[in-house]
Amino acid sequence: MKHSPAFLKAVEDAKTRVKELTIPEYRERVAKGWKPVLVDVREDAEWAAGRLPGAVHIGKGVIERDIEAKCPDAGAELVLYCGGGFRSALAADALRKMGYARVWSLDGGWRGWTEAGHPTER
Repeated sequence: MKHSPAFLKAVEDAKTRVKELTIPEYRERVAKGWKPVLVDVREDAEWAAGRLPGAVHIGKGVIERDIEAKCPDAGAELVLYCGGGFRSALAADALRKMGYARVWSLDGGWRGWTEAGHPTER
């Protein structure tokens, strides 16, 4: 997907404040017992088409409104993902501003996960 320069600038700005995990880093940590809340921030239709195992869905458009109901503990560890890692970085930055200090964006997102052949669920 071709993104506008203004969108990419906003993403790059967010990434200066957001922690990112690569897919291999995420998988390694989970294999060692790490159990963060995995949050899919994609649109409803993207979620319905498939998702990472164990993910919960809170779309980027409503995450600031709904995060406290689904995850009231601002100290919880959260890993956000989207299609490729841009929307999740923006959402992670918003959550960081709301006091969620232990939030990561999954670099590569759904696209990187599926291209690597990792399991998904519907």
